[in-house]
Amino acid sequence: MAEKREKNGDGYNPIAMLNQFVAEPSYFFHFLAFFSYIPIRFSVSSQTSDFLVLREVQAVITLLCLGSIKMVKEETWEGFISHILFFGKILLVLLSMLLDYRFALWYVLIFLVIYILTEQPAYQGPGFANQLTPLQLECLLTEGNTSRFWLVEFRSMSLAACVHNSRIFPELSITYSNNNLSFGIVDLGLFPNAAEKFNISLGSGNHLPTYILFASGVEVNRFPEVDFEAKGSKAQISKRNLCRHFELDLHLIRYVNSK
Repeated sequence: MAEKREKNGDGYNPIAMLNQFVAEPSYFFHFLAFFSYIPIRFSVSSQTSDFLVLREVQAVITLLCLGSIKMVKEETWEGFISHILFFGKILLVLLSMLLDYRFALWYVLIFLVIYILTEQPAYQGPGFANQLTPLQLECLLTEGNTSRFWLVEFRSMSLAACVHNSRIFPELSITYSNNNLSFGIVDLGLFPNAAEKFNISLGSGNHLPTYILFASGVEVNRFPEVDFEAKGSKAQISKRNLCRHFELDLHLIRYVNSK
């Protein structure tokens, strides 16, 4: 059977989050790349340095403004950090171009290597979502308690959208998981052949992450819907939208009233 992640306080410990930030290759190499600008910056002549001060102040203000906007719009830290790193890389390349275009080319090459060799880590905090293989999920749906609901997230950690939203599902499971509603995660990056069975596209019209609610072993609802892409808009994944779409509050109230 799948192992259930235990709830603990690590996800809310600033020291633990800082340690994870430094220990992750993607974050660590980005930090080294940004830090390398300092010795390069102080190696330039005083005349060029005076000119750069204004541009650097403008870059910092721009990054702070963009960060403030993303802080409001992004629901997860993973998404916020990803956008801040993206904006920071652009500003760093632009500043290095003022020093020497060769520095800019080196930074572009460095960031390209980091992108190829490392991946942004997904959320690893507390939650009650079971990590399942497709076979385990099928067994639970066909042989398990037929009165039980299963809400399953299908994702692939090689996709940025799945990493950015990886915190949402475990946090929902902490609030809404009970004896009548269980949460499961299937990584289609590891089991791509299972995508067709659950009517999930992995091609150009990638639908990941996809959330499916099963009742008595049968699919009763999913988000985003299969025909959502045809409507010309993109489904916004958030805790509020998932709660509303799957009526998670109603499921919790029914469970509480049945006790």
